[in-house]
Amino acid sequence: MSKQHVHVRINQGMSVSDEGELIEQFGCRCGAAWTKTYQVEDPEKD
Repeated sequence: MSKQHVHVRINQGMSVSDEGELIEQFGCRCGAAWTKTYQVEDPEKD
């Protein structure tokens, strides 16, 4: 029987880009990494 690896996404932090997007970074102990970007609505544009 072979072992299967299941990625566990551990939150490694959040930041804001120069364009005002929220950037969330995740990583697994095996070294895999993910980045998720969110568009943030600007309430002053309305």
